[in-house]
Amino acid sequence: MRHAFPWNDAIAFGLGVLRLPPAAFWAMTPRELAAAMSVVRGGGTVAPSRNTLEDLMSAFPDIGTSEQGSDHHG
Repeated sequence: MRHAFPWNDAIAFGLGVLRLPPAAFWAMTPRELAAAMSVVRGGGTVAPSRNTLEDLMSAFPDIGTSEQGSDHHG
């Protein structure tokens, strides 16, 4: 027996739990929605290691920020 996709649950989760705007929800792929659901439900996500985080920070630096002035508050 084939079951229908649980649209009401998916929409409630995306708009209610994740608080996504409708356009962002409808732009998601099913895989992206499933990944978001697994994070919220505590399913199998692991924080990146320090080395992985540093590699990502080097590959994708924040644009328009500098280390020199980041602690200056006015």
